[in-house]
Formats: sequence, C-alpha cells, structure tokens
Amino acid sequence: MAEHELVIRNGTIVDGTGSDRYVGDVAVSDGVITEIGAVSGTGRREVDADGMLVAPGFVDIHTHYDGQATWDAQLAPSSWHGVTTVVMGNCGVGFAPVHERDRERLIQLMEGVEDIPGTALHEGLSWNWSSFPEYLDELDRRPRDIDLGTQVPHGALRLHVMGERGATQQPATPEDIAEMARLAKEGIEAGALGFSTSRTLNHRTSLGEPTPTLGAAADELVGIAKAIGETGRGVLQAVTDFIERDAELDLFERMAAESGRPISVSIAQGARSGDDWRVELDRFDDASRRGIQMRGQVGARAVGLMLGLEATLHPFMFSEPYKSIAHLPLAERVAVMGHDDLRRAIIDGARVDDTVLGSRAIHRYRFIYQLGNPPDYEPDPSTSAEATAKRRGVDPLEVLYDWILEDGGRALLYQPILNWFGESLDAVGEMLRHPASVPGLSDGGAHVGTICDVSFPTTLLQWWGRDRPHGRIPVETLIAKQCRMTAETVGLTDRGVLNIGKRADINVIDFASLQLRAPEIVYDLPAGGRRMIQRADGYRHTFVAGTEIMCDGESTGATPGRLVRGAR
Repeated sequence: MAEHELVIRNGTIVDGTGSDRYVGDVAVSDGVITEIGAVSGTGRREVDADGMLVAPGFVDIHTHYDGQATWDAQLAPSSWHGVTTVVMGNCGVGFAPVHERDRERLIQLMEGVEDIPGTALHEGLSWNWSSFPEYLDELDRRPRDIDLGTQVPHGALRLHVMGERGATQQPATPEDIAEMARLAKEGIEAGALGFSTSRTLNHRTSLGEPTPTLGAAADELVGIAKAIGETGRGVLQAVTDFIERDAELDLFERMAAESGRPISVSIAQGARSGDDWRVELDRFDDASRRGIQMRGQVGARAVGLMLGLEATLHPFMFSEPYKSIAHLPLAERVAVMGHDDLRRAIIDGARVDDTVLGSRAIHRYRFIYQLGNPPDYEPDPSTSAEATAKRRGVDPLEVLYDWILEDGGRALLYQPILNWFGESLDAVGEMLRHPASVPGLSDGGAHVGTICDVSFPTTLLQWWGRDRPHGRIPVETLIAKQCRMTAETVGLTDRGVLNIGKRADINVIDFASLQLRAPEIVYDLPAGGRRMIQRADGYRHTFVAGTEIMCDGESTGATPGRLVRGAR
C-alpha cells in the first residue's frame, strides 16, 4: 500500500528559504508536505522531476480578481504562471461593503482604475452581498483552482459610510472615521487579509472622477489602521504618487507604527526621475530595522502599455479616418487599412493633438517597440519606432502603421512607462535585490485591454534567473522573494516554502524550457467582454494542496483552491 498520496522524485529542490538547491524528493499527504529529501516510501502517484526545478507555488499579493472570482472557477492567467495563491482587493477598490445605491459607482471605479469592462461587471456580478463578511461568504461558496485572499477596500468603505461626501473626497468626520474603522475591523475579523487604499491621481473612475480615497487625511487612515491593529492581525496596503514624498512616508510609517500591523506600498521608478524609489525602499528598510514592518511591492520588469488594434489604445485611435472604420471586424479593418489612400488619411489624422486627452501618451515614439513573440520586455533602444523611422528616413507613424498591421492586425506594440528611466531594467534589478522589496504589482485580472503584467512571476525566473545577459539574480533568491517573502508580507506563513507540515503548493518547472508567449486578446468575459491573456511554456506540473491543477500548460479541471480567511 502506498505510504503517500504524491511523491515528486529526483527534482532539483529550491525550497523558498533562499538556501542552496539540492536534489531530492517531496512527499505529500492530506494537502501538506509530509517528507522531503530522500523519500523511501511509495506514493499513490509518483512524478519524475529529474532535471526539473521543484519550488513552492508562487504567491501573488497584488491582483484584482474581485469580480472574476465571483463568476470564474479558474483564476487565470495567474494559475498559468505557477501562482497558487493570489491576493485581491488592492489599491482601495473592490465591491464590498456596498449599499444597493452604490453598486454602479463601484463598477465605475473598478472599470476606470483597473480597466475591467463595465459591461462584464454588470453581467457577472451577482451582488449577493451587502456587508464585507457576506462578500467573503459568497467567495467561499465558489470552487476555484487556486487559493484566494482579499482585503477591505477603502474606496468601498468611504462610499458605504459617507455616500456622496465620500465619493467627492470630502473630509471624514470623527463619526465617519469611527464607522469606517468598525467596518474594516469587522472585515478583518471575518477573514480579510488586510485593508488597502489609493492616493494616486492615476486612479479615476470611468467617468474621469478621482478615486474617493485620494485626499483622505491622516486621522482617517490612522484611525482605520488602529482599529485593524486591535484584532492583532491583518496587513495594510497602499499606492501613492509620492508627490509630497516625506509626508507620505511619514504617514505610512505612522499607520504601521500605531496599528502594529505591516504595510506594503507600490514602488516604481518614475518616467521622469531616476532614483526616488531608492529613498523609499531605504526608508522602509530603516523602519523595519526599528521594528515597524514596511515593504515595497516592486515589478519584475517595466510597467508598460500594450498598443494594438484589438487593445484599448493604439497610435491611430484618435484619427478621424480611423474612427470611421473602427466598428468593422478586425479582418475587414485590416484589409481596408491596406489601401494607400486610407493609409495616408489615417496617418495624417493621427498627428499629436494636445487637446485630445491621452493623445500625447500614445505617441511617445522613442518609447514604442514591437513586442514580438516571444515577447521582448527589455528592448534595445535602437529598435524603437523613432529610431527605426530615422534609419528608414520616414515618419514614425509610417513605421507604427506597418507594425500594427502585422499578424493580421493582432500584433501588439509595447510602450514601457514606469521602470524605464534610462531605457533599461537595471533599476528593476536593483529593486528586486533590495532587502525591503517583495515582488508584486502584477495586477492579475485587471487592465484587460491595456497592460498584461500577470506574467511577472515568469519574467522573474526566465529573465532575471536565466536569460538576462548581465545582472542576473540567483534563482534561490527569486524563489524566496516570490514565495516565502510574499506570503509573509500578507501574513500567510503556512505556505511559500517546501518544508514538512507546510501546504503542498508546488511547482515542477522545466527551467531550461521556461518561456513566455506573447499576450493575446480573447473575448471570454461575461457579456462577451474582452481581455488580454498570456501563457507560458515550461510549467510541467502545478499542485495546490497536493492536487494537480495545471499540467504542461493545460488546466486539469481540478478546483482545490479555497478562500483563505485571515493570517495563517
């Protein structure tokens, strides 16, 4: 009789602690690791991992599956990239608590901030909840492939308590703060992993209105944080523009210090500045040394826009001649765009017009590249649209027109925005190595027509662990960051390492063959909504609590994932 439910044999184990890799076996029973090293007993199922990396499942702490998790059993694309636990409810946006009167506003907020089609949210959300505990119960009822944790979103709290005053960034009264604090505490006690807020002008509703939490005062944020601290668990998460950097850093440190709860903040290199992020991460590291846990969530590459005829944005979208054909099916559109007269008219109509909101942003020719397949996320600056046009002696729009029509109009162009000052990823490598950083910001489930960063975990391993010509990072360090440190950041210490008694969330990876594919557009959201997805090769097996959910890039259909309620 088999002694274990599963034994993974002869793999190169990278256990998530940061220790050196070694060859060994991993045995699993009842969803946990029961033996590791040289396993003598047999397994009901045996997997030969000779030549493969065996690592913990990845923990992605910055996603936005708040809508998708209520209608979809597969939290893809995250589960296609070795991720076995996701955390949503980031950036202060979400769908609970909610009064019926505010449902539309929460949809507008999520649609604007996270680029999730409002039609899909209208069609997909059941609204079988009002309070945050009821929302957790709704999430708990649905089977899914991977584990899911969520946070109490500040935007929803403000609307629920303050109504129109909250939506229009009015100051909260002491009574408002007390009620928001009570509801946040209630959410944590019901199983939320934390509380999140947004303080960036980049976050706007689909109507162009700022996020309700933009100007929330210190007494509001500290009051909510202190109430969460009374529970003895829960984490804090924030995103900000750092316009008044020192004041913002002081505020975040105060929230963490007065609540006794850890905080993580989104960190990136700005488009116009080179090293502000160093000051921020160093401040977090100093605070952590003083016993106030602060970490920066950083990306694995540049945060960049995907431009294409099927995407939300592309360089010709404001051209009047293009608008006249934009309604056509893709194949018909591409066919007529090949006509010389229309080509010239579309290009002439696409000149930068500063009076059109967003026009200049998609005409930064120096920073637009062909993405390619496999995708190139650290392109040589000499291959930009501007540089290519100079070599050819033509207008950059001529180059972009040709590029965007490739692959039957399905080609995607790449425009790095953040983490691209200096036109390389050197700063990203430094961020990833920093002791106060953890990988994050993948935004899985969001930005479905503009950004596809859900593949950050794969970039971390493939580019930084294997392919980058210089500045590579040891795989042991990358796995420790993406597994143990991310899990610890949100209070989950039952996973993230391969050790006896830990959850059997395990990846078996053909590291030599690990390869991202190019993103693609599909129309599989509710109401036929569009989203951008991305797959990868090289993930041979992904197990959640010992049950295989992915095999060679294909779902097994198993749904062992569950809602994770609270710190573990």
